[in-house]
Amino acid sequence: MFKDREDAGKKLAVKLEKYKGKKPLILAIPKGGAAVGYEVAKHLNVALNDFSLLISRKLPYPDNPEAGFGAIAEDGSIFIFPDTEKFLSKSEIKKIIKEQKQEIKRRLKILRQGKELPKISGRTVILIDDGLAMGSTMIVSIMLCKKRKAKKIIVAVPVSGENVAKEIEKMVDKLIVLEKPEFFQAVAQVYRNWHDLSDEQVLEIVENWRKFKMQKNLCIF
Repeated sequence: MFKDREDAGKKLAVKLEKYKGKKPLILAIPKGGAAVGYEVAKHLNVALNDFSLLISRKLPYPDNPEAGFGAIAEDGSIFIFPDTEKFLSKSEIKKIIKEQKQEIKRRLKILRQGKELPKISGRTVILIDDGLAMGSTMIVSIMLCKKRKAKKIIVAVPVSGENVAKEIEKMVDKLIVLEKPEFFQAVAQVYRNWHDLSDEQVLEIVENWRKFKMQKNLCIF
């Protein structure tokens, strides 16, 4: 359905055209969401500081890291799926949360270079990822934005399962999903070229955004 995240981001940006000139705050969930969000931010030509990374992490099962029982956001917002304690003890859950808090700290230091999130209060926020699988990292990101008094929250993703989309839609002002495959198993299935992004690739995206805005500003004068 999509060549890669760049292609998905460009297609998603078209669906967000109505927000051009309305000064939305675009927050991408790294790592994969950074590449999609970058294309949206470019297309909408938001201000330099109105594109940033919101750090949230899946809480992975110890024996199956690809699957998660919930997620945690950088402000400590936590979502855990019901019945998790049937599979994990409270001490295991606590240990995994602690580990992911450490990873969030690392990502804040490396990927966002220690910078605070832009002001969310009173803003229209567009939350972006490369897709919704179980949706937990997006849920805690929404929780963070609500705690910080966002005026409106829009979630925009290239792909989602139908059930997850219905749950997310209840939480936000608007949900935009380009594709909802009938047989949806993983976000990667809709991308021809799929790979996990490294820290270095995310930092390159951040630097490319800075360069893009500098060039735009130079063109004005």
